[in-house]
Amino acid sequence: MNDSQKLSRRSAIAGAGGLVVAAPLLAACGTSATDTTGPAERTGSNPRSKKAPQHSTGTTAPPLTTTKKVPVGGGLIFAQQRIVVTQPQAGTIKAFSAVCTHQGCLVSQITGDSIECPCHGSLFSIKDGSVVRGPATDPLRPVGVTVAKNGDVTTSA
Repeated sequence: MNDSQKLSRRSAIAGAGGLVVAAPLLAACGTSATDTTGPAERTGSNPRSKKAPQHSTGTTAPPLTTTKKVPVGGGLIFAQQRIVVTQPQAGTIKAFSAVCTHQGCLVSQITGDSIECPCHGSLFSIKDGSVVRGPATDPLRPVGVTVAKNGDVTTSA
């Protein structure tokens, strides 16, 4: 190797080393020159931020139904919410998961005092979600609901 090859090799290594050192320093400067806010200011959590903090409005979920719509001795299935609301006797509202405990199918109808699963024929009681007929062995999971004075039925928080 002659002296001119060593010099160019040294220059190349020095140049590459400079890039290796400079790259992390450039990466640390991730904020653009026009963005003078820090992360806390962008999210509104900084007390000096000009953005108003986000607060809960205190609104509740819209009602699933009303007690007048739930048949006494029967119930309603809300497939989108995966909830069954029943009224086993006048004035008693119950709610259960609409997901069958056997293999996860959604129950499809309420006949008499039973909630039916279309997949394998399991039946559940409208009174307490217990298994009336298998193959399911576990009851439907209870779901908390609140009945307002006006009869609106909403899920509990």
